[in-house]
Amino acid sequence: MMRFGAIIIGDEIMSGRRSDRHMAKVIEALASRGLELAWCKYLGDDPELITATLKRTLGSDDAVFCFGGIGATPDDHTRGCAARAAGTALELHPQAEAEIRARFGAEATPQRLMMGEFPRGAQIIPNPHNRIPGFSLGRHYFLPGFPEMAWPMMEWVLDTCYANLAQPGRVAESAIIVRGAGESQLIELMNECLKKFPRVKVFSLPRIAPDDRHIELGVRGDPGEVGAAIGELKRGVAKLGFSWSDAR
Repeated sequence: MMRFGAIIIGDEIMSGRRSDRHMAKVIEALASRGLELAWCKYLGDDPELITATLKRTLGSDDAVFCFGGIGATPDDHTRGCAARAAGTALELHPQAEAEIRARFGAEATPQRLMMGEFPRGAQIIPNPHNRIPGFSLGRHYFLPGFPEMAWPMMEWVLDTCYANLAQPGRVAESAIIVRGAGESQLIELMNECLKKFPRVKVFSLPRIAPDDRHIELGVRGDPGEVGAAIGELKRGVAKLGFSWSDAR
């Protein structure tokens, strides 16, 4: 399966002035199609760092959603960084120009038209909110930082470019709550489960609050193996002498 990544850009995220909401939405949008987020990177408004990151990710086969920094204010660096990372120049995209002029009419100033300057060879991503488009470059999809604009644009990309990959229900998950055990006491059991069921991942999430210490132990992956794999963990936990209950 193709790997999906996300890059979220903005000093406001890194400083804590705003909380990121994009990563959770990407996970949700992918999960509804039976897909998963492989990685996510947060970057401040640092042109060198953005350029270096994009140069690396553009060289991969990953599909990447990049949020933020595509406006025309001095702290918006993403368009220029994408061009430098791809070894090309920014130019006013004719379709983007048409959309911006349709949006602003006689008030389509040079500053506003700058928002339609994309790396040469880019394609536009339509923006149903205000008609100022994002753009794609290879398998990278550059979207605004505003969720009300970015999220419908992301959904459009998934439905337009990756509908053939959608397999709702492709990934299943099941977990139990284990009490009285430490993670180290369950490692051998987890490894044995992975050997028997190679199409699932095993996860262990301890909770160490004084009034509620337990481990959420579970499996995630191929629906055909999840049921048998969680059964294996249940039997193994009981054999080790620990109690368990189904996670809600």
